[in-house]
Amino acid sequence: MEYQRVFIDFWSEVEQSVQENRFAKLTMAKTIGKPNLKNIFLRPIYAEDGFKVLLKIHYRSKDSEDEEKEMTLKQAFGILEPHLKKSFLSVLLFTTSKDVVFKINKKGAGSITENPPTFRDITQAKK
Repeated sequence: MEYQRVFIDFWSEVEQSVQENRFAKLTMAKTIGKPNLKNIFLRPIYAEDGFKVLLKIHYRSKDSEDEEKEMTLKQAFGILEPHLKKSFLSVLLFTTSKDVVFKINKKGAGSITENPPTFRDITQAKK
């Protein structure tokens, strides 16, 4: 199955974990080649005015300063999705009930696997 459709299913898991207050962290990992971009993280911000995430873009080079931005989950999707298959081959969703892993194989097909949870508690990002 094409990775884009599978990623939409994966993102539904992300949205559901937010609705159920189980979202702990999301990480884009397994870079393609040796780009300066090392990984991208989303950390939760559960606030009275609604759910937001702190997006952190981490670079390998000390010359490149890491970036942090507070945004909605929908805005984060717009930033993460273009990096699939260009910069990253996997995305890991950590929730308090399970870990969900999205991967793209060499043929461009996407897959989702579930594992026992890594996080028992949610640590909110510092605003």
